[in-house]
Order: sequence, then C-alpha cells, then structure tokens
Amino acid sequence: MKRNKSYIIEEIIVENFAAEGKCLVKNNGEVIFIEGSNVAPGDKVKLLVNTRKKNYSEAIVLELIEKSDLRIEPFCQHFGVCGGCKWQHIPYEKQLELKWQQVSDQLHRIGKLELPEIKPILGSAKTQFYRNKLEFTFSNSRWFTKEEIGGEANLNRNALGFHVPKRFEKVLPIEKCYLQDFSNEIRNLVRDYANQNKLNYYDHVAHEGFLRGLMIRTTTKGDIMVMMQFAQKNFEEIHKIMDLLKNSFPNITSLNYIINQKRNDTFFDLDIVTYHGKPYIEEEMEGLVIRIGVKSFYQTNAEQAYELYKITRDFAELTGNELVYDLYTGTGTIANFVAKKAKRVIGLEYVEDAIEDAKVNSEVNHITNTSFFAGDMKKLLLDEFINQHGRPDVVITDPPRAGMDEPVVRVLLNAAPKRIVYVSCNPATQARDLAWLSEKYRIVEVQPVDMFPHTHHVENVVKLELR
Repeated sequence: MKRNKSYIIEEIIVENFAAEGKCLVKNNGEVIFIEGSNVAPGDKVKLLVNTRKKNYSEAIVLELIEKSDLRIEPFCQHFGVCGGCKWQHIPYEKQLELKWQQVSDQLHRIGKLELPEIKPILGSAKTQFYRNKLEFTFSNSRWFTKEEIGGEANLNRNALGFHVPKRFEKVLPIEKCYLQDFSNEIRNLVRDYANQNKLNYYDHVAHEGFLRGLMIRTTTKGDIMVMMQFAQKNFEEIHKIMDLLKNSFPNITSLNYIINQKRNDTFFDLDIVTYHGKPYIEEEMEGLVIRIGVKSFYQTNAEQAYELYKITRDFAELTGNELVYDLYTGTGTIANFVAKKAKRVIGLEYVEDAIEDAKVNSEVNHITNTSFFAGDMKKLLLDEFINQHGRPDVVITDPPRAGMDEPVVRVLLNAAPKRIVYVSCNPATQARDLAWLSEKYRIVEVQPVDMFPHTHHVENVVKLELR
C-alpha cells in the first residue's frame, strides 16, 4: 500500500485524545489523527484516511456508527459546525483531566524535565458565557449545513457569525452563542436591521460590500463596548446603525466604528471613531482599574484571569524590595497588578499601542514604580538593557504561543534572576523554553489553569528558582 493513497476504514474504535484537541486511532500499527470536532474516545466510527505522512496519517469521520459512553449532549445548536467549543460533548471534569494530562505529557516528553508533582488544574467557575470579547464577521458567502442544502430552508447567502475553520470566505450564521451572553441581542439586532434594509454584507473574495465586522467587549463591572467595522464611507447608513445601537442598548458605555478598506480585517493601524460614550471600558481587580480600548489586549476570561494573576503573584514571592521584569507585558496588567508588592517593575512588549495602554493604566491607578518599553523582545532585552536598568531579582514572562526566542532565554540565563515565573498558553513551547532554562534553574511549582472551557487550550504557570 502506497503511503500517499487514501483509504477507508469501515469500522474502528476511537482510542484517545491527542494534541490540539484531535483524537487518535491505531490501525495495523499506523497512528491516525482524526480532524474536526464531535469525536470522543470510545466512539465507533467510519473513517476516510486522506493524508498520509511518514510517521502518522490524518483522517476525517464519514459516519458515527456508535456513540461512546463518555459523551454528553452538547448545549449549543452550532456544535460540530462552528470552529469553537469543540469539547462540548465531553463532561467538564473529563476536560480538566485531559488538560492536566496535556501539560504533564508535554513537560515530560518535550522538555524531559525534572518536575515536582504537578498541582491539580484550576477549573473555571464559569463554563458558559465566560468570554468578555467576541468578534463576528459579515459575509455574503454563508456556510450551509447539509440539512439546509437538502431541505427547504431559505437560502439567504448573507451571514453574521464566525468563520468556518479553513474557509476564510465562509461564515456560519450564529443564532445564539454560549460564550458571551449580551452579544447575542446586539448581533441579532444588527443582523435583522441589515437584512430588512438590504445592506450589503462583505465579499471576502472580491473585497466589496458595506458591513464587515462587529466586536463586543464586556467587563465584570458592567461596561459594554461595541465596535462596528464598515468597508464603505456611507456615513448616512453608518449613523443610522450607530443610533440604532445607542438607542436600543443604553447600557453600551463605549460605542465605536472604523472604516476598513484594506484587504484584511485587522484594524490596529486604523483610526477609531468613538460615536458615543468613552473610548474605553474598565475592568477592576483588587481596586486596580484597567482601561481597555478597542485595540487593547486583555485576557478574555476576566474572572479566571484574576485567578491566574494571583497564582503568578504568589509564585513571584515578592517582599517589596525586588526589581521585577515583566516580559511580554501587553497592556501591563500583570506589571501593575504586582507593582504594590515590588520595589520597581519594568514591562517590555513589542506592540507600541499596548505599551501606551500600560502607561495609562499605571497613571490612572497612581502607580509610580513602573516603567514600560516597546520593541522586539530579542532586540530589546539585551545585556546592555539590563546593565542600564538593573539586574532583575524576579522575572515574570508571559509570551505568545510561539514561546520565547532562544536569544531572550540566553539573556535571562546571563542575568540569573533568583526566580522566574513562566506563564504560558502553550505548554509545548513552554517545555522547550524550560529545557533551555534548566541549565541554571530548577522547577519548583507547576500550576495548570483552565481559561477556556470546552476547548483543548490550557494555561500553565511554572515557578523556577536559581540552582
């Protein structure tokens, strides 16, 4: 049998979960990863093995023959088609077990690290409506389910919802999303108005149309931000939509729009127009007020972010006399959160707008012992920077999914702070970086945290001490 030839497995039992939320089976010694959601260990399935590589193959499910006893009923009508919340059919307790195992496997297998006992994962108090930010897309190329195509459904091609995985131009219309409660009313109002007034949804291939995007942010304080993205300067219609939102939802505290005529949806280089209210919303933790603008990064599970930051602060073991470096500081949330327990905190981040947000957040909270610097981390954090600003006693690092660059790790090894707290959204790259750091550091605590229920994603916090 040639390795590049597709074939069908008529019947096989799904064995277990694998990395990135996929499932796996073994067929005559061949490891096969199953793409897509709606599969669980114990399911009996018919598979099409459609991608074959040297050490493994990939498959899709053609038929679910018999359901696993592990399964529960998904709560969302869009499950299995929408790209999010792929583990709804798995009990939450089992999700936590799988995430803990993911952290353990990757730290042991990739990092080959000496580890203390990994603490039980900290689950999220909320497993529905836990997100404080959602972004929806307008498209004139709606994704139709098999039932819609084969039935007598109204085949309106417009959709306001989420992109279908691996199909940038296709959008699944969302009726009710269980990630963010208040957004359902706002999104459906805008959709109904657009349909009634025959407004043009965006064409992501031809790059034409009027309505392009909708972002909704909320805070635990009750603030609500709405940002509409338009692709045409039709100000008469723009003002009608903004007035509709303003009058229909008087509890919106920040109402904004942008004109985006680029060939991509990013808006970080575009001007924001605040139509009503303030240009920001505010989150609060232990009296610390955090201003969040349209372009600001903030953890999307605010309640669980607070738990994550408390763990980070505890791991740092600050006494009030330390110089702390906060790498990949974003809008300075962690830096400002730990500042009152440190002598001085220096935050570094490559996004200049985020650094400006961090400075504002220090200012509005009357925090005077922070400094923030913007630049490419591997070019900014050099030995010369440390010689100028001081050798850190403690380093907190919260890098993106790609982890830290090796030159950054080298500088940390040269600086040799007595303690490093590594917050990661990707235990695989964290394991690689920890292996580099093991040259001088030992791992003393490991605490996984679940920020995103019903997904395979997991955060992990590791405390390292100088040997």
